[in-house]
Amino acid sequence: MNPTAQTLEARPELVAACGLYCGACKSFLKGKCPGCRENKKASWCKVRSCNLEHNTSSCAQCSEFVDPMACKKFNNVISKAFGFVFNSDRGACIRQIRDQGIEGHAQTMTSAGRMTIAKRG
Repeated sequence: MNPTAQTLEARPELVAACGLYCGACKSFLKGKCPGCRENKKASWCKVRSCNLEHNTSSCAQCSEFVDPMACKKFNNVISKAFGFVFNSDRGACIRQIRDQGIEGHAQTMTSAGRMTIAKRG
């Protein structure tokens, strides 16, 4: 377990629409970012915009795409670059939310002290 995670409380409201967990993000923890859900400046984020438009809290609630990676809004150039730089498997995050619920995902990510599930390989 990450030592920092011991002092953190799981906060489901900090799970971003794409499955990232802002509660373990360095920028959020340092007070430099309000988190993805509250970041009004993140109008560039197609995933956030789509979830706001469909009144859903995350892509795990999408009924159109079983696999989020098949969605062009979820799997776009920016997200691919983010995934590469941060070794992030956001599709795995969405699957985990579907399996554990948003509260379970927040708890798992808090316990791990991570904002995302790392890509395998």
